[in-house]
Amino acid sequence: MPNITEHNHSYSNYDSVTFQHLHLALVVDFEKKILKGKATISIDNHSGTHFLILDSKNLEVSKIILDGKQEAAFSFSKTIDTATQNYMGQALVIEIEKNTKQVEINYETSPEAEALMWLSAEQTAGKKYPFLFTQSEAILARTWVPCMDAPAVRFTYSADIQCDKQFLPVMSAENNFERNKKSIYHFEMKQPIPSYLLALAVGNIEFKSLGDNCGVFAEPEMLEKSAYEFADLSKMVAGASALYGQYAWGRYDILVLPPSFPFGGMENPKLTFATPTIIAGDRSLVSLVAHELAHSWSGNLVTNHTWDDFWLNEGFTVYFEERIMEKLYGKPYADMLSELGLGELKITMEDFMKTIPGDTKLKLNLKGRNPDDGMSDIAYVKGCMFLRMMENEVGRANWDNFLNQYFNHFKLKTVTTEQFIAFLKANLLVKYPKLNINYDEWIYEVGLPKNCPQINSEKLKRVGAMAIEFNLLKDFKSIDTANFTTHEWLWLLRNLNADSIEIKMADIDSKYHLSESTNAEIQCDWYILCIKNNYEKAFPFIENYLMHIGRRKFLKPLYENLSKSESGLAFGKTIFAQAENSYHAVSRNTIREILKLN
Repeated sequence: MPNITEHNHSYSNYDSVTFQHLHLALVVDFEKKILKGKATISIDNHSGTHFLILDSKNLEVSKIILDGKQEAAFSFSKTIDTATQNYMGQALVIEIEKNTKQVEINYETSPEAEALMWLSAEQTAGKKYPFLFTQSEAILARTWVPCMDAPAVRFTYSADIQCDKQFLPVMSAENNFERNKKSIYHFEMKQPIPSYLLALAVGNIEFKSLGDNCGVFAEPEMLEKSAYEFADLSKMVAGASALYGQYAWGRYDILVLPPSFPFGGMENPKLTFATPTIIAGDRSLVSLVAHELAHSWSGNLVTNHTWDDFWLNEGFTVYFEERIMEKLYGKPYADMLSELGLGELKITMEDFMKTIPGDTKLKLNLKGRNPDDGMSDIAYVKGCMFLRMMENEVGRANWDNFLNQYFNHFKLKTVTTEQFIAFLKANLLVKYPKLNINYDEWIYEVGLPKNCPQINSEKLKRVGAMAIEFNLLKDFKSIDTANFTTHEWLWLLRNLNADSIEIKMADIDSKYHLSESTNAEIQCDWYILCIKNNYEKAFPFIENYLMHIGRRKFLKPLYENLSKSESGLAFGKTIFAQAENSYHAVSRNTIREILKLN
């Protein structure tokens, strides 16, 4: 048995063996809630080691065959730190030969696999058929595929997925758009990707084209609404390509998932997974799509080498998202998005500086911690602000030229923070010797540097003045909110003084019907105010919202605010007891921690 060590949240020996290609042959069993079949891995044993070490978590392996003929001995390691084992899983150690080229692993997943979300028919839009989707980021791919589960490892993959005839499976690969009679579907991903971008969904799914190279998958009940919402998708792809180079993945499609999906979107290549909470009916929340599309360059094309370098994925993507939105919808619209994001960052920064100040650095130290801990506004918005600062210093044209160089140079590779800095200095900063860029402060120090760009949205400035009136006036019925966008409503709600509007809550609700809103973003911010003011009329709406929304972004602040009082905590626990099984593990684990149920 080799010495097993944790290396960047992985037990795999990717420094000794090159993981080249993965082929999956899996049967989807909704009744047992498992995937069963085999994973065939092509490797290059360049070091001549006698062991292939893969990441796994609760996988049941029955047999392993080397090069199609020789059965291999294998074992699962026990980790030293049981706390670490809770999220790291186990090392699957396979005895191989020096010249082994292919390893076939026969296995099945556990019904409790954290990456696999098995939904009952009742949890879907159509209420007729169950649904399965995966969420592999950050290190959950190992719960459904034995692999080298580290972003540093890129590989191509193919798959044959078998399911019942009423279902259509889709993957982060070249997809099928219609059901076939055999109910076996083949997939190919010819560009190398990291394991966290492995994705599968199976359900009563249909497709609608939105252009030559893009379209939307959804349950039939959601298809037309989704197609309307994403009508500008082909324009987004074209706009993004004009900024930072031709889109490299062929097609760009979106799958709208049932509500339990824990994130706004997941940038699975070729097929973004998206929450239905962005289907607002007025295309006001499509910036999320711009974000996931931007990941086709930052994250998918050029990938953070470790989860400590997560800001290289998300900071670049938020910056790119805002550029796409500016190109399509104008600078005033983009400025609203940016100022909202900066406002959220300052709240996160203030909170983190009191509790975990080290996590306000861009370059993180997540050793011994779940990499999910690094997925905060810091990586996203502080990272974006650093890039905006760079743009301000060298000028947009020069900055864009550098970013094009960056994406082209590191295409289909992984990058550390230190590699980025070296590339920045050699290809941009050397041209401006008189500039004193404080990149070390931005990346390696806590807090927000003083040269953080300031965003001045004229639209939000007007709304801010309106918020002051809301806070001061007893009668605000003359204040006009006609034609408000979602972003203006959010700014208004976030600038209301919860301590001064308690007596006005009923009047506000009566005039604007916010408790009954169907816009998930507005609902969340309004319900936070309702909890802070103990506005009891809204509590049934809050309960319904928490029962039917699975997106962690919305669940987390609501449960956090409920948990600040005894009655609220009890209310939150009651709701969670009913909703827990409809939440994905990513959301479920977060809420359990907030409610102190772990």
